[in-house]
Amino acid sequence: MILVTGGTGLLGAHLLLELTQHGNHVRALRRVGSSLHVVDSVFATSTGNSGLLSMIEWVEGDILDIESLLHAMSDIEQVYHCAALVSFAAEDRQRLLQINVEGTSNMVNAAINAGVRHFVYVSSIATLGNTLNGDPISEGSPWESHPKGSAYSISKHSAEREVWRGMAEGLRAVIVNPSVILGPGDWSKGSSELFTAVWNGLKYTTTGVNGYVDVRDVARAMVSLANAGITNERFVINGANVSYKELFDAIAQSIGKPAPTTMVTPLAGELAWRLFAIKSKLSGKKPLITKETARSAQKRYSYSSQKLIQRIGFNFTPFKETIEYVSGQFLKKNH
Repeated sequence: MILVTGGTGLLGAHLLLELTQHGNHVRALRRVGSSLHVVDSVFATSTGNSGLLSMIEWVEGDILDIESLLHAMSDIEQVYHCAALVSFAAEDRQRLLQINVEGTSNMVNAAINAGVRHFVYVSSIATLGNTLNGDPISEGSPWESHPKGSAYSISKHSAEREVWRGMAEGLRAVIVNPSVILGPGDWSKGSSELFTAVWNGLKYTTTGVNGYVDVRDVARAMVSLANAGITNERFVINGANVSYKELFDAIAQSIGKPAPTTMVTPLAGELAWRLFAIKSKLSGKKPLITKETARSAQKRYSYSSQKLIQRIGFNFTPFKETIEYVSGQFLKKNH
């Protein structure tokens, strides 16, 4: 039996589809009251999905509730730990540390206690440091502790340490570090919101570069690594290094909207996040742009997945094909 946490989110929903399409019965942990609309939407878009949802056993629980984890891991051989809080808002620092670090520690301890055969942990490229010579960032790029580092990256790095600790205690585990995951999910959150922003007339872009990967590729890679029995290693999962301008241009073309044309300077970005912070305090809503996201959008990051390609012969979905797939689902769902 397989256990998945975070199954109601973008990656988790696609992972559930990947697993059930290959005949696996899956137990999925969900918090009380959590919505299944992303899961239902993802399964509805797949062909020949009749009966796949019935292969999922939903159990209520929380990664911060050890008793619920021990119950959920009964008769479990494989665990995919996707559940996490993603936020770049300064006020979420304590919640990030609690959910991402304490929650992962609980998962590791419960897996060891249950004798789980293999554990796959979804980390992030946010835990990888920069290279000194400008080469693409890879698994060997060391973590850089920085006083201005985001609370999210710190929490994911600390969570990774819990998984490495588990490996030292005998847990057979593998860590994956996906770049920005693109896929059809909740169009008001995360990377899926980029498509909504372009549809609504996004006017601004930057010279920054980042790594992107198809959500279906991340799910396939995770299952492939688990089935190959690879353990005590980490793998970057990145399909393409693309500038923000190229990203927004591709989305705009796919959904039939004008592409952003105004290039934001670093100074304008610094002003923008401060204005959004003031607006957030007045409205009580989370800011669209934070200090971390504004500064990150100006930087040029490049990532390499050569290790994954060489170890398991993995093939990534072309970037334009990913944009067309996600844009197609966006148009079907929203317009």
